Amino acid sequence: MATLDQCRAALDRLAQNMSSADGRVRGATAVHRSLSCRITDLDVTFVGRLADGTIQEVSAVPGPPPHKADIRLTMTGNDLVALVDGELNFARAWSSGRVKLEAGLRDLLRLRTLL
Repeated sequence: MATLDQCRAALDRLAQNMSSADGRVRGATAVHRSLSCRITDLDVTFVGRLADGTIQEVSAVPGPPPHKADIRLTMTGNDLVALVDGELNFARAWSSGRVKLEAGLRDLLRLRTLL
């Protein structure tokens, strides 16, 4: 089971990868939305903002998210680390139910380029 520190490090790597992206990926992440990532096996939620092509203001809160974010992810810590490390395909994980993604239609259409 991934630790809280490993999950935080994975989110930091994801933010760094996003900030150095270009083309369609950069365009897909150049929105201003609230973001939550619920880690079910650790009973913690990382909350932050997707802004200027990266994830900002990330903090961990115990339990479920305190507010409904614009973009909501739910998964285990191991799946988060595997996704960021490129060991788990997001589309397959999402279609099999290992990863849940909830967002408005416009955000889903924008984010599809990341999949």
